[in-house]
Amino acid sequence: MPFHVMIIPTLGCPANCSYCWSSEKKSSIMSIETITEVVKWLKSLRGDSVTFTFHGGEPLLAGADFYMEALPILFKGLSPRKIAFAIQTNLWKLTPEIAKIFAEYNIPIGSSLDGPKELNDFQRGKGYYTKTMMGYEIARNQGLNVRFITTFTSHSVKFKEEIFNFYLEQGFTLKLHPCLPSLKGENPKKWTIDPGEYGELLIYLLDKYLENMGKIEVMNIDHLCKCVFTGRGTVCTYVDCMGDTFAVGSEGNIYPCYRFVGMDEWIMGNVYDHPTMEDLSQSNAWKCLNKFKEYVDKECGKCAHIKYCRGGCPYNAIVPTGGEIRGIDPYCTAYKMIFDEITKRFNEEMFGSCEMDVFLPQTMNSSRPGIMSLMRKKI
Repeated sequence: MPFHVMIIPTLGCPANCSYCWSSEKKSSIMSIETITEVVKWLKSLRGDSVTFTFHGGEPLLAGADFYMEALPILFKGLSPRKIAFAIQTNLWKLTPEIAKIFAEYNIPIGSSLDGPKELNDFQRGKGYYTKTMMGYEIARNQGLNVRFITTFTSHSVKFKEEIFNFYLEQGFTLKLHPCLPSLKGENPKKWTIDPGEYGELLIYLLDKYLENMGKIEVMNIDHLCKCVFTGRGTVCTYVDCMGDTFAVGSEGNIYPCYRFVGMDEWIMGNVYDHPTMEDLSQSNAWKCLNKFKEYVDKECGKCAHIKYCRGGCPYNAIVPTGGEIRGIDPYCTAYKMIFDEITKRFNEEMFGSCEMDVFLPQTMNSSRPGIMSLMRKKI
């Protein structure tokens, strides 16, 4: 897995999404000194290429001056290794000045829309859609690439057709994730989508994607197909991420992932101390998540999808048990449903029958849309 460091300048956010668990109203904002310490820490930690993703909360609350200083410090400070940047933002605070800075570093933007305006604002708050689309226009005027993530909830999944058609008509790339429970509180619980329903949603989107090839991209389906085709996970949910992904909070604390930021029990170290990989591996957080890897090896060893699923996300797995390793990702049901469906269609398309073994040569014969076009697609 490529090396990935998530920088969380603040957990503050001006939005008030109904199911959000990742924002804190009184969160501090990261200093430039902390960015400088990130560089010093990474210089001693490992020397390969790194992608920095600014996340939150709302990372644009850090302001234009922060990014004018932080980006060159990270880029030049870690030269000559290859450095890439990305940001996840609701775009409300994007200004032409900030957009110009991002354009200089060719920073792709991830934002969030849950579908058409009425549905989006029902889940994310009145006025959200309009503010985000204003920021979108500023980003596009600077030539920035913006893609939206849609959170499917127990409510919005009932409108999956309307959401898909919205993305199709707007010409947007569709990326989705299910509304998930959190260690931080009960707030998202009533919005959480059932694993079986999520599996059905993924299969539905596979069908709609194949019906509309060339008109839309559905990133999750691309990655799921690539998992099956290559035999390895292609996004963090489906890989052993420990040691390759870290998150740094506003005070310099290091966590296994942005989803743990702000929880003291999941701190692995602090960038000001320049911890080594050995230091980090001695933290309780590392040891706990490493147990998940061992648990998956034992409990999922006979699963056909283990190489490219790896038991799903460890964070999802520990939420139901309050932080203990006593099961795999509860969305395993959904992952099996979509991986089984992709595998079945691959076998039917390539070998004529889902009963045929994938390694036995048969005559190609399939009446279904061609899933191989997705498996071979460059992503």
